[in-house]
Amino acid sequence: MAKQGHNPVLCALDTQDPDEACALVQALGGRVGGVKLGLEFFSAAGRAGVEAVAAAGLPIFLDLKLHDIPNTVARAVAALVPLHPFMMTVHTAGGLAMMKAAVESARATADRLGISRPQMVGVTVLTSLDDKDLNDIGVNATPADQAARLAALALDAGLDGVVCSPHEVARLRKLAGPSFTLVVPGIRPAGTAPGDQKRVMTPAEALAAGASHLVIGRPITEAADPAAAAGAIAAELGAVPQAG
Repeated sequence: MAKQGHNPVLCALDTQDPDEACALVQALGGRVGGVKLGLEFFSAAGRAGVEAVAAAGLPIFLDLKLHDIPNTVARAVAALVPLHPFMMTVHTAGGLAMMKAAVESARATADRLGISRPQMVGVTVLTSLDDKDLNDIGVNATPADQAARLAALALDAGLDGVVCSPHEVARLRKLAGPSFTLVVPGIRPAGTAPGDQKRVMTPAEALAAGASHLVIGRPITEAADPAAAAGAIAAELGAVPQAG
């Protein structure tokens, strides 16, 4: 159960339209803990789109999954920190040096600007991948084993947490301890379609397993009443929505 007053749900705004995203944020009010803006949105709307959504009043999880050589990732992080996301992602597959560069860049940039440093979390294994998909790209491991290996690397690099499938949460919580942030996509409330996710779980199950944040998109954004859908999830989890 969610701690009283804490809503772990981050609504994924999978749209290219800033106006649509802002309208959703306003409709959701205090029924979610924040919103996730990903590659699709950023590619279409850029920095101005992120700023517009942020102005609507909910914390921003900027999920761009940065993955490049350490210097390039460090510079990208430095360019994004001024947008004030509370959390950002890099790919753990970029390696130890890349992750360390991202963490140091976030810290140094935030210090220079006098703002809060965003949490830096590393993507482990995408929830759209299963054993066969990993084998196809030359990874001779199960998604759970690969996620654990990459989470351990993220810990060594000083990341604040990782993104993982709900099915790896309990194992990674035991591995990383209580303070490590576990961001969990692949969340589908009971009775909803899994879509393109292959490793899914209900919100209550993922939270009970040790998730810190739950990323939920289409079950909220494509509902006939997104605010009601988000409110029902919050109520199920024991979160306390603020008046919107």
